[in-house]
Amino acid sequence: MDLSHLLSDLWIVTLIGLQVAAVVLTTTHLVLSNRDVPSTVGWTGLVLLSPLIGVALYWVFGINRIKRKAHRLRPETSILSEEASVRAEQRAHCLLASRFPALIPLGHLGDELTCSVLEAGNRLTPLVNGDAAYPEMLAAIDAAQRGVALSTYIFDNDVAGQRFIAALQRAHQRGVQVRVLIDGVGQWYSRPHSPKVLRQLGIPTGVFLESALPIRNPYVNLRNHRKILVVDGWLGFTGGLNLREGCLLERNPRHPVQDLHFKVEGPVVRGLMEAFGLDWAFTTGERLGCDTWYPALEPVGDSIARCVPDGPDEDFDVLRRLILGALSQARRRVRIVTPYFLPDQALITALNVTAMRGVEVQILVPQRNNLRFVQWAAEAQAEQILDGRSRIFVTPPPFDHTKLMLVDDVWCFFGSANWDPRSLRLNFELNIECYDRALASRLNALVDEKLADAIEIRAADMRARTLPIRLRDGFARLLTPYL
Repeated sequence: MDLSHLLSDLWIVTLIGLQVAAVVLTTTHLVLSNRDVPSTVGWTGLVLLSPLIGVALYWVFGINRIKRKAHRLRPETSILSEEASVRAEQRAHCLLASRFPALIPLGHLGDELTCSVLEAGNRLTPLVNGDAAYPEMLAAIDAAQRGVALSTYIFDNDVAGQRFIAALQRAHQRGVQVRVLIDGVGQWYSRPHSPKVLRQLGIPTGVFLESALPIRNPYVNLRNHRKILVVDGWLGFTGGLNLREGCLLERNPRHPVQDLHFKVEGPVVRGLMEAFGLDWAFTTGERLGCDTWYPALEPVGDSIARCVPDGPDEDFDVLRRLILGALSQARRRVRIVTPYFLPDQALITALNVTAMRGVEVQILVPQRNNLRFVQWAAEAQAEQILDGRSRIFVTPPPFDHTKLMLVDDVWCFFGSANWDPRSLRLNFELNIECYDRALASRLNALVDEKLADAIEIRAADMRARTLPIRLRDGFARLLTPYL
C-alpha cells in the first residue's frame, strides 16, 4: 500500500472517529441535561439517524446557553417601593382568603413557583387590538415625566412603529430617561431595523441576543417574547401586541391581526418593571434602580394580581406548571384563547381529566394559522383532545393572536405566552395572573363575541380527513419538540 492510500485511509478513520465521538458527546449531553423526555427522544433520534445534521442542529438550536443568575441582576429598588410591596402582598392574601377561598391553593402554588408576590389594589383594563391599545400607550409615553421602559418582540418600522419612534423621541428630548429593548430576531421583520433608527436618535436601545445571521425565523430558539411598557414606574401595559401596522384593523392592513393588550395600574406594575430591568441588565449591563423606575405604588383598584415571568433560566417551566395547577382547581368552566395550540402530553391529559370531571373546557384557535406547520401539528393533536371531552372552536379571519385563559369566572391569565413548546419551554415570556370577578366578566364577554362567529370542531371531523392529510399532520406533529 502506497503512502497516499495510507493517508487516505487514516483520514477516513479519523473522520469516522470524530463523528462517533461527536455523537457520543451529544447523546451524553442530551441524556444528562434535557429534562423533557419527548424532546430528549426526538433530539436523540435525529442525532443517531442523521449524525452530521443532527449534531449540528442540536448544538445550535437544542441547548439553553443562557445561564444568567437572576438574583445577581435584580434591580436596586427603592426602600419605599419595597415597603409598599410588602403591604400589598399581606393585603392580597387576606383578600384572597375572604373573596375566593376555593382558589387559595392556586395562590400558594404561584407563591412557590415564582419570585413574584400576589399584590392587591390593582386595576387591569383590557384593550382590544392596536386600535384601542396604541393610542393609550402613545398617550402614556407623551405624558411621561421620569422614565419610559419598552420591551417588545417585533417593532416594525411602519406606520405603527413610526408613531412609537416619534413618541419615544419626544420623551427623550424632554429629558425623560428612555430605555428600549427589542428581540434580536424580531428586529429583522422590517427595514431599516428599529434599533438602528432609535440609536441614531440617541435613544438607549438594547437588542436581546442579537443574531449573527440576518434572519427572521419564528423557530429560532431563546427569544425574548415579552411585551412590556412601563411609564414613570407606575403605569404599565402588557399582553400579546407587537408594534406593527397589522394590529391596526381600522386601517385595513394587508395582514390584519386581532390581539388583546392590557393597561395595568397598581402595585403589580412593579413586577413588569422588574422583568424589564432584569432583561435590560442582562442585555446591556446597566442596572435600573431608584424612584425613577421603582416608585412606591399605592392601591388603585380591586384586582389581586401577580406577574409571572418564565424563561429558560431560573424561571424555567413556571407558566406550564401554573396552568396545570389552574386546571386542577377548575370547578365549572375553563376558557382558552391562543393562536398556537400545541400542548404537551401532560397538558393534554390535564385538559382531558378536567373535562371528564364535568368542567366545561372551551378552546378557541384561529381557523387559518399564520404558521403552517403549527396548524398541521395542532390538527394532529385535536382528535385526542376532543375525545377527552374538551371542545375546540375555530375563529374566522383575521388571524387572532389573543392569549387568554379564564377559570371559573374569577381567575384570569394573560400576557405574551402561547400554548406551545416554544413559549412554555424556550422563550422569555411574561403573563399576569389575576383574581377578579369583574375583569373575568368583561373578558368572558369578549370570548362570547368570538364564539358567536366560531365553528366548533368535532372528533368526527378530524377522523374524516383524508389519509394524505392525516399523514401530513402526523409528521408535522413529530416536529413538535423543534417547533
